[in-house]
Amino acid sequence: MSNRDVAEGIDAAAPAKSAANRSLLAKMALMGPAFIAGAWQFGPGNLASAIESGSAFGYALIWVIVVSTLLMIFFTDMSVRVGIASPVSMIATIKQTLGKPLGVVAGLGVFFITLCFSVGNAAGSGLALSMLFGGNPVLWTLVMSLAVAFILLVRNVYRTIERVLLALVAIMAVGFIVSAFLARPDWGAAIIGSLPTFPPGAELLIVALVGTNFSINAAFFTSYATQARKVRRDQYADTTLSDTIPGIVAPGVMTALVIMVAAAVLGHTGQRVETLPQLAGVFEPLAGQAGYYIFVLGFFAAAFSSMLANCTAGGTLLSDGLGWGGSFDSIRTKILVACVLAFGLAVVAFAPGSRVQLIILAQAMTVLVAPLLGVLLVLTANNKLLGDLKNTWWQNLFAAAGLLSIFASSGLLILTLTGVIAR
Repeated sequence: MSNRDVAEGIDAAAPAKSAANRSLLAKMALMGPAFIAGAWQFGPGNLASAIESGSAFGYALIWVIVVSTLLMIFFTDMSVRVGIASPVSMIATIKQTLGKPLGVVAGLGVFFITLCFSVGNAAGSGLALSMLFGGNPVLWTLVMSLAVAFILLVRNVYRTIERVLLALVAIMAVGFIVSAFLARPDWGAAIIGSLPTFPPGAELLIVALVGTNFSINAAFFTSYATQARKVRRDQYADTTLSDTIPGIVAPGVMTALVIMVAAAVLGHTGQRVETLPQLAGVFEPLAGQAGYYIFVLGFFAAAFSSMLANCTAGGTLLSDGLGWGGSFDSIRTKILVACVLAFGLAVVAFAPGSRVQLIILAQAMTVLVAPLLGVLLVLTANNKLLGDLKNTWWQNLFAAAGLLSIFASSGLLILTLTGVIAR
């Protein structure tokens, strides 16, 4: 082969390689909406519930995370398809197809859930920073609330939020993966834990884990983020592989790892954690102060990322439900966002008792509204206006399984809170 032939071969290969690189970058550019949903669901309530699960019941509740993550992928995918196919927002679509009252109720329902989540986010961010730098946790919560408010005041709010959350998800991933390898959990027991069991006394924890990992409100909100990114119909397949699946699997894997670490360190003691220092203490025997700070930093990233996504979603969907539009940049949306932040701060400042138990109870309460949102999302995803993106029969099978899970969790919570099932 002559040098000229080699040169021509290189010249021919260069455009193909360049096109492949552009294709990869184009797919990576689709990352964002589902990672926002993942950052929202992987908050301090998720961590607190996961560590208490591992410390009290070992590896036995990992199956809840496996099932919740699988169902969350399908419900997030439904929301993405609505965001792509519908010319208007999710709640506006519900108003047009199912009636205005249901659209208003959906906005109010998501807002109620964000108020519940705001308690855990506010408590978690303030406590984490007080452990890192000292000082009053409530004052740190105030500082974090003001930081979120500042981020939401900048121009092009969605892109700013997306970049911050992607960075925080990366920090969380590194922190909890390192922690898992330090703990040296029993991987065989973890595999066995992926098979469903119902240990006595685990009812409220199961509900809390479902409420945080199978987060219907986060799935519901993904359609708004999808429309903000202007994802096209021809980008749906790439979005599924680049954003929807990894964006939801990532928090599921991190939650399972946290359960495994807690089971490895505290599972044999039967000790149930009641405070954030106890949670951080899970890692300290593994790597001294470094392990302690790895956990606290990851906990802060989880709290702050969820805090930012949560209040944004609450304000946006209630504004849309009330007929004020679903814009991230609307002044009315930002006022409602401020209400979510203020509620979390107020509860943290005045509520008595263990902050960890407060977080877990607040997370569990979210499943009271989730059944309604789940039904509305499934009905919307089956509407003919979606065209070829409408639910198929097999997608409806997973939708039915998800709805059954949501209703079962809601019923279990009611039975637990009313004392029919002892805590």
